[in-house]
Amino acid sequence: MRTEDGSYEVIGCAMRVHSALGPGLREKPYENALVIELRRTGFKADSQRPYPILYLDQVVGDCIPDITVNDDLLIDAKSVDSIGENEQAQMLNYLRISGLKIGLIINFKNPKLEWLRVVRSREGK
Repeated sequence: MRTEDGSYEVIGCAMRVHSALGPGLREKPYENALVIELRRTGFKADSQRPYPILYLDQVVGDCIPDITVNDDLLIDAKSVDSIGENEQAQMLNYLRISGLKIGLIINFKNPKLEWLRVVRSREGK
């Protein structure tokens, strides 16, 4: 049985990837492996889906989170010393731009998998 937003199950997928690949690789192998594991587990997982950035109703670029899961959860795969304010701010921007409410920052660098669930709680800025 899945939790409502799937966060718990997604973290389980990340744990399996981390266990198989080990810590300390670059981000891309973890992202690619996590997409495979998510799909194997029954999730819809889109890698590098672009979301348009608008300024005065004009597209000025796009943001590209690592993985979009089931059209309602964003994942940012990291290989950094620790999840900090910059990573959290980036995820909040991804959520605001995409219109989604929940994101997971998953850090694969260290021997113990680290994750942070980020929730966009209000509309607007």
